[in-house]
Amino acid sequence: MDHPAFGTWSVERAAVVRAPDGARVRPLAALAGQGSMAQFELPPGGVTAAVSHATVQEIWQVTEGTGQIWRRQDGREEITGLRPGTVVTVPLGTAFQFRADPDSVPLRLTAVTMPPWPEDDDEARPEQGPWETNLVG
Repeated sequence: MDHPAFGTWSVERAAVVRAPDGARVRPLAALAGQGSMAQFELPPGGVTAAVSHATVQEIWQVTEGTGQIWRRQDGREEITGLRPGTVVTVPLGTAFQFRADPDSVPLRLTAVTMPPWPEDDDEARPEQGPWETNLVG
């Protein structure tokens, strides 16, 4: 049986890039064909652009800060509070948008993406969300 090589990453050493929704993201670990992990961050008062994903779904865990996530799929729509320890899912095709509370420390969350985030620029599709974005994608 062919096994992947062990990998070890450090959040502090990871490159910082801009996600299509405007969030700061530090891509971390990946297992080919299975999933990838990244840390996302919004500044206090930051609001992402609303998007949906074409081929991936995600599980998020908030590690620092507070805010809200809006999600819409198949006629269901909700806004959920985010605080450390909150875990949410973003199933395939779900429109979503998130924001950090203005009086919070930066909102940080770790996300697992399944399958891994693709190189395709068309993965994040623009959607209409409840809030006006204030970040540049």
